[in-house]
Amino acid sequence: MNDTESARRRALARLDALVGDWTEQVDLPGVPAGRMSFQWTLDRQFLVQRSEIPNPDFPDSVAIIALAADGTGCTQHYFDSRGVVRTYAMTLDERTWTLLRDRPDFTPLDFAQRFTGTFATGGDTIIAAWETSDDGEHWRKDFDVTYTRIPGTPGPAASLERNDTP
Repeated sequence: MNDTESARRRALARLDALVGDWTEQVDLPGVPAGRMSFQWTLDRQFLVQRSEIPNPDFPDSVAIIALAADGTGCTQHYFDSRGVVRTYAMTLDERTWTLLRDRPDFTPLDFAQRFTGTFATGGDTIIAAWETSDDGEHWRKDFDVTYTRIPGTPGPAASLERNDTP
C-alpha cells in the first residue's frame, strides 16, 4: 500500500465515528425527534447519511459523503425532499464535525450555512448548531440540534466489520 492509499484509508476510517443510527432532536418548540443514520456503501468508499424528522418544516434528506479531491477533508453531497441539492465542505476529527456552504453550487447561494457539532465523551452524543449568514461574515444561529446514538445499533466498532450497500 502506498502513502496516498494509506492516507485515504485513514481519512475514511475517521468517518466510522458517525456510522450507526441516531435520534435527531432539533431544539425548537413542537419539533418531534427524528432519526438519522450513516452507512458505508460501495466498498467503504462513501458514507450515506439519511435524515427524517416528522415535521413538514424539516425536509427528509439523503447525503453522500466522500473524501475531498484535495485530501484535506470531505465533501457532503446533500439532496432533500424539496428537490434541493447542495454541497458542503466537511471536516471531522476526534471531537468536532463541521459543514460549510459558502459558495454557489447546484443552487444559488442566497445565504451561507455552517454546522458545528461536538462529540461528547464516549462519542454517542453530538451537540450541534446550524448557523446562517447573508454576507459570510456575520453569523446568526438557525437552530441547535442534538444527535444521540440509538443503543443497540451499530457504532464505530461494528462498522469496521461490515460493508453495507443500501
